[in-house]
Amino acid sequence: MCGRYASSRRPEDLIEEFEVEESRVETPLEPDYNVAPTKPVYAILERPPSRESDEPPQRQLRVLTWGLLPSWAKDPKMASRLINARVETVAEKPAYRRAFAARRCLLPADGYFEWYPTSQTTASGKPRKQPFFIRPRDHGVVAMAGLYEIWRDPERADDDPERFRWTCTVLTTQAEDELGHIHDRMPMMVEPDRWSAWLDPTARGDELRRLLVPAAPGALEAYPVPVLVNNVRNNGPELVEPLPLHEAEG
Repeated sequence: MCGRYASSRRPEDLIEEFEVEESRVETPLEPDYNVAPTKPVYAILERPPSRESDEPPQRQLRVLTWGLLPSWAKDPKMASRLINARVETVAEKPAYRRAFAARRCLLPADGYFEWYPTSQTTASGKPRKQPFFIRPRDHGVVAMAGLYEIWRDPERADDDPERFRWTCTVLTTQAEDELGHIHDRMPMMVEPDRWSAWLDPTARGDELRRLLVPAAPGALEAYPVPVLVNNVRNNGPELVEPLPLHEAEG
C-alpha cells in the first residue's frame, strides 16, 4: 500500500516538469515530508477550460485532498478509507471504476515510505517496524498514478465556493523484486512517455489497461530513515535523511 509520502517540490517546478498549461493553485502548499491521508496534495490532471467549452482539455495543476470521495457517497468520512486503489481491481470496484474511466491524475512525490517488520519486538510482543524511504535512484520526481473525484456537498449552498470537494487516491501494484521484501505493494509509477496517455480523459478499455505496468526494475532505491516519520506531526527534511546502518533496527 501507500500510506505516507514526501512532496517538497514547488508548484513552479511541477508546472515545468509536467508541462502544465494552467495552474489552479491559489495558495502554494508548504513542502511536506510526511504526507498523510486527508492532507492537501498536488495533482496534475486534464480538464476542459470550462464546463461550457468545446476546447480540448488543459493540463492543470490543482490541490486535492488525499482520500477518494466518490460522487455518489453519502458519508464524507468514507474518504479516509479510500486512500489506495489496487490496479488489479480498479476497473471493477464501484468506488473507483467511474474515476478510472475518465478522471485520472498524476500525484507528484519525492518518494514514499514503507515499514519493514524487524526481528526486534515491542513491549506488546509485536515486531518493531523500521521505516524506509523509497525514491528514484536519480532523485527525480515520482509520478504516482492516481484517480480523482469531485463530490458535491449537499449541505452547502449553490453559490458556496466550497460546495465541491476534490479528492484523490493512489493506485498500487505488486512491488518489484528488490522492494518486495519491505512490502508486497507499491504505488504504480507512470513514466514520462505515458503521462499524456494516462491523463487523457478519453482513453478507454484495453488502452488504459496497457498503461497499468509496474515501475522499471532497479529504478528505485530504499534506505532506512528515522522513526520520527511514524508521528504525522513530525515534518521536515530530516525525515528522508538516510539512517546510519548501525542505527537501523535489524
